Amino acid sequence: MAVADSWHVWWHRRQHQWLVVGGNGNGGRHRMTADCCDRLMRPADDDVDQVWTMMRLLLLALLGWSLGNQGYHWGCAHRRDQGRRSEFAASKKMVARRFVVSYNGTELPIDYDTEDGFEVLKFQIFSLTSVPPDEQKLTAGDRDILITEESDLVAISEGLRLVSIEDGAVEKPESFQQLGQSDEELARMLQAEEEALFFQQFQSNEGTKEFEQRVRPYVDRVLQYEDPVRQEAARKSVPVEEIQEKALVSLAKEGNFKPSKDEEDHSFLLQLLIWFKQSFSWVNSPPCDNCGRATSNIGMGAPLPSETMFGASRVELYRCNFCSCITRFPRYNDPLKLLETRRGRCGEWANCFTLYCRAFGYETRLILDFTDHVWTECFSNLLGRWMHLDPCEGIYDNPLLYERGWNKKLNYVIAIARDGVCDVTKRYTRKWPEVLSRRKITTESSASVFLSSLTKELRAGYSSKLLEHRDMKELEELESGLHTQVDSSLSLPGRQSGDVEWRMARCELDSNEQNSLSISSCPVRKCVDVHVTNIYNAFALLLSFRYENAISKGEAIAALQTLKSLFVDLRAAPFKERKAFLSSTLRLSEEVLFYLKELCKALSLKDQFGSDGRLCVSLADDPVQTSLALPVALDLVDEIIENFDKHCGKDAPQFPTFDRISSGFVLASGEELPVGISTSAFDGSRMTKWEEPNGAKGCWLLYKVANDQRFVLKSYDLMSANDAPERDPMEWVVEGSNDGGLSWTILDKRISQLFEKRFQRRSFRVEITSLCNAFRFNFISVRDPNATSRLQIGSINLYSKASIKS
Repeated sequence: MAVADSWHVWWHRRQHQWLVVGGNGNGGRHRMTADCCDRLMRPADDDVDQVWTMMRLLLLALLGWSLGNQGYHWGCAHRRDQGRRSEFAASKKMVARRFVVSYNGTELPIDYDTEDGFEVLKFQIFSLTSVPPDEQKLTAGDRDILITEESDLVAISEGLRLVSIEDGAVEKPESFQQLGQSDEELARMLQAEEEALFFQQFQSNEGTKEFEQRVRPYVDRVLQYEDPVRQEAARKSVPVEEIQEKALVSLAKEGNFKPSKDEEDHSFLLQLLIWFKQSFSWVNSPPCDNCGRATSNIGMGAPLPSETMFGASRVELYRCNFCSCITRFPRYNDPLKLLETRRGRCGEWANCFTLYCRAFGYETRLILDFTDHVWTECFSNLLGRWMHLDPCEGIYDNPLLYERGWNKKLNYVIAIARDGVCDVTKRYTRKWPEVLSRRKITTESSASVFLSSLTKELRAGYSSKLLEHRDMKELEELESGLHTQVDSSLSLPGRQSGDVEWRMARCELDSNEQNSLSISSCPVRKCVDVHVTNIYNAFALLLSFRYENAISKGEAIAALQTLKSLFVDLRAAPFKERKAFLSSTLRLSEEVLFYLKELCKALSLKDQFGSDGRLCVSLADDPVQTSLALPVALDLVDEIIENFDKHCGKDAPQFPTFDRISSGFVLASGEELPVGISTSAFDGSRMTKWEEPNGAKGCWLLYKVANDQRFVLKSYDLMSANDAPERDPMEWVVEGSNDGGLSWTILDKRISQLFEKRFQRRSFRVEITSLCNAFRFNFISVRDPNATSRLQIGSINLYSKASIKS
């Protein structure tokens, strides 16, 4: 082993241990920590002699390690009592051994004292071979007896054999996984941390006052969220039942029809975030109060009494570009007023959304970023931790959004709640030494003392044991999170809220402005879409009845309009008590009644005649099943009516049709979270779509058939999504596989395909006959790849000729 060129030795405050890292010019590196052999104890803060003793021990160890190429040998330091110095354990009875380790055809001699224990032997071997201790397999003797901690190191043969376990064959211990960095990177990081802490000691007391002045005003704002009047006003402004229904439907789409309370609460919170994003307005410059046209900023104005009563200490003034009238934009800080105005920038958005979260009972905190942003955290009982929520962006549980997506240079990120204040900066960074070097307002100790004091003040009257336990869990999470390796395939977006010029001025644009939150390695998702196939089959029966009985176009459209009215009435009813009556204008022959029953069955509904002779349709089973299916039926009846209006007789598109494939598994090259996921292409609803944020110049979607069934693909259809025609697919290849995706055969290829309008369905026949259990769409380009980075599809349906169950 080459002698190390440099060594770093220090007492690491956070890990409470001496850490020694050495490296050489050939890329070798060696790392020792005091906890590896339980020999070095933490020094008392005022015991200078003991510190120097330990430093001498470490230097002697390093000297023995780096010279002689025979591994390291160190003495053992013990604390015999509180008042005695550590000393070498030479007086202890030891058995000196010389082992010869065979590794990769080389024999390496090692001098070793058996009292040091098996772990020290493994680290000595590590110093010679660079095979980490947890990847070493040692055997002895002709029979290759495995050496373990229980082995008698005095009696075993001096000839040892070392085998390096393959990385994939052994699960690394948690400490190695959490570091996720080489020793040299860790050394640099910890050294930078120590240097930043050193320079912080020269900050003035004025900085501490500034830090307090930045944080304390937000405490009063957060305490407003506990006001019952504000909470009640917030709840009244929310369509609670609608959000509850969407939350349950989102769980049902994952196959979870019987969620726990924690799952329901978590899903409700995410739907609340989506609703808030759609209901609140972002203000770059307000429209003119007089004519509604564009305005330009002309400076600041003095707040009026009617504005200051709702916390508006700043008022922006804007002049209309057309009529020259002045429009005031007060920056209100009272969330009660924001429930009324429903507009603003990140401060207003986070302020109002945090009130909503508290109003619905979530443990909530307002997050203050000193680099000029604000957002929310809620404690998720489902996840067992605090979860990041940004209402401006509609993004959740992505704390690295700002550092990696917006390229923010973070310094202080402070969480403010009714029961405490906490520095959570470490949750939002993986560059802690860099962040630490920018924390120049005050020292770490001063900031910690102030936050602890403020927390103690806020917790007066609270039961502290539970809160302290939660604090400890969070502290562990923050510390461990610093060393987790960031998935380089995770692409986080630049800021989306605000106009481009404003974001550019704040340096919050991503390198690719059109990029968005995407995951290159998406999870495999199961399609919960049996109801879609059942609805298609029921309508296909109705259309067959129409053709067989030569029912006129006018009569058919009138009957479909009657069905649509029924569906609209059902949708308007409370989702847990859905009931509606079928109009008497529909002639209910026995055959029509049979098809109507099939359609009700597909929607988890039942029908029965009332005493007045009207047909009543109501829930037959789980109301969530109907909530899942009803939008599909409404979209479908609209599409059928539109087809009848445009075409006559048998010229109308044969849609819907039988033999739709369902319940498969989907994997995509990328997807938009949370609403543009891959299974959205198969849920039968116009309200959703699959969106691939980086798919304009190539992406794919793979469909694996359920239960190892095999199908001959007869045809497929694609529907354009709700907006942005430039994102429509224009060129693609459809492939099939009969071995689950190991090999592929081209089934269909299309070029220069255009969708003429939104929600246009286009059907394509497949001429090649091949029995397959997996299908793959390779999308080669979109309509205008120069205008977008995205691909989107509203709907995909696959139809079979026949199936064979294995």
